[in-house]
Amino acid sequence: MLPENVVNKIAAGEVVERPASVLKEVMENAVDSGATRIDIEIAAGGRKLVAISDNGSGMDRDNALLAIERHATSKIGDVDDIEHINTLGFRGEALAAIASVSRFRLTTSRKGDDSGTEVSLSGGKIQDVRDIGGPAGTRIEVRDLFFNVPARRKFLRSQQTELTHIRTAFTFQSLAHPEVGMSLTVDGRVLYRLAPGGEEAVTDRVRDLFGEDYLRQLRPVDYEAEGVRVQGYAGLPAFSRSDRTEQYVFVNGRATSAPLLGYAIRVGYHSLLPRDRHPVMVLFVSVDPGSVDVNVHPTKKEVRFRRPSEVRDTVIAALQQALKVEASIPMMGADLEAPGEAAKPHVAVPDLQLAINDLPPVRVFRYPRMPIQTTDGTPPPLMDQPFGTGGAGSDEAAAETGPEAERSEADETTSAPWAWCRVLGQVGTLYVVLEIEDGMVLMDPHAAHERVLYERFMRTFENGGIATQALLVPETVDLRPGDANLVRRHVDVLKRMGIGIADFGGDSFVIDALPAFLSSVRPDQLLAEVVRELEEGGAGRARGKLNEDALIQASCKAAVKSRDALTLDEIQQLVIDLAGTRMPYTCPHGRPTLIYMSYHELNKKFGREH
Repeated sequence: MLPENVVNKIAAGEVVERPASVLKEVMENAVDSGATRIDIEIAAGGRKLVAISDNGSGMDRDNALLAIERHATSKIGDVDDIEHINTLGFRGEALAAIASVSRFRLTTSRKGDDSGTEVSLSGGKIQDVRDIGGPAGTRIEVRDLFFNVPARRKFLRSQQTELTHIRTAFTFQSLAHPEVGMSLTVDGRVLYRLAPGGEEAVTDRVRDLFGEDYLRQLRPVDYEAEGVRVQGYAGLPAFSRSDRTEQYVFVNGRATSAPLLGYAIRVGYHSLLPRDRHPVMVLFVSVDPGSVDVNVHPTKKEVRFRRPSEVRDTVIAALQQALKVEASIPMMGADLEAPGEAAKPHVAVPDLQLAINDLPPVRVFRYPRMPIQTTDGTPPPLMDQPFGTGGAGSDEAAAETGPEAERSEADETTSAPWAWCRVLGQVGTLYVVLEIEDGMVLMDPHAAHERVLYERFMRTFENGGIATQALLVPETVDLRPGDANLVRRHVDVLKRMGIGIADFGGDSFVIDALPAFLSSVRPDQLLAEVVRELEEGGAGRARGKLNEDALIQASCKAAVKSRDALTLDEIQQLVIDLAGTRMPYTCPHGRPTLIYMSYHELNKKFGREH
């Protein structure tokens, strides 16, 4: 039998990796205690001090002493309770583990008690227990972490690195519980002071942590199916990162993850992002506590779902619904109002439609009669065109411009990324320049055409218009036993996908037909790819993956080439078609179709704003 102090240190090695681990465990205990306010103090990157104070229920003297024992908890009573965990903590080992590798002080008091209790420990050994006065709630101070485990202490990083981990842990906990007011003080300086949230708690918390500009790049998510609810925010495709550090995912209020959630996120953004880019999101997944197992990781970083396919499919559907183009959502990168703010005054713009019949030919440009907002916010009078007459900047066009025309155009509800648009021409036979109601846009015609064709092909496929091509000579494909069993279970699905397949005995199959747009693909490679999708994502995902990848390639081959010179009529039709797509901002490969610059940004670049 190992000595008690050795056992505690071994347990601490699993639970307490660094100061940020202490912060996470104690903050979760504070939330479980019913706290509405949590205050954190950090010194020297957490090496010298990590202190957490809350106004929760507190403890009496006996429970304060019991709380620092291993496997002592008030959150479960027997093994059956583990199947229905409603709290963040339940193992009862965090405080004992932390106390065994630090100089630890616990101060707690219950509302209405004459006095509270203070318990001091050093390296897991009780030094002092005494009565003390104080407000209701609990305060835990962890000093000199790993002072008695020098091997662990020297593995700590620099103060700045450890502080970064602490801030990340604080961010996760503050997002997970926006109804709780929180503050973080580092070396005497207040970094965050977050008010408890109300009806718009998540929105307010995201704004307080990351700012208004960050919030503008997110789309609201609210979807429920199969007993699973997904809420929060998903970032627009252009608002992506090279890693997953800004993916804040919570399951029943717990900052955690699961392999299938990562898979669902990738699928939800499929064709919207390149493979090396990752979306930004704040996502809350709510399921019945009895259908999720949180006791699968020492630090509870991962969970398992009893019905994973339902969770996976609901998350995918929630993200895809949130990323649909709607009239209420601004174009990515737009400098627009945050939710709840009064609308900012926009610069006056001409009342123009998509019609471009009065424009000069391609690559022959005239300066449009475009008023520019002055530094005091009022538009100057229209100036005469410096070059030529007529066209879009003629007096006739200017006469139609006015406040009434501007209001009538801006008030129209549209599902397009812009309320109105004017094509100015093509730059270097490559990029199209557009004027919209609050700025200018550069469009890549090849990427835009890919998006238009891809969605057109997908609609045809989803409507059951898939065509098959019989093979001149049927081919026999041999599979691994596990793959063969998967194929047998989904033969009907494969046939609906346009694959003519029959069991040839053993682990072999005969393929005599393929979807017409995949007739050049080797049947053995195709079936291997479909089997992998069946295994990872289920039948529905395999069908979608197969056809989406094929349609992406087909749309890329059919789209206009980068150096094709387009007529104005062709550009006009492409702009109209792109505005009608579900996701006009990226091509199926995830590259941007549009780059936007607002008048606000242009004015700043020209020094017209102070």
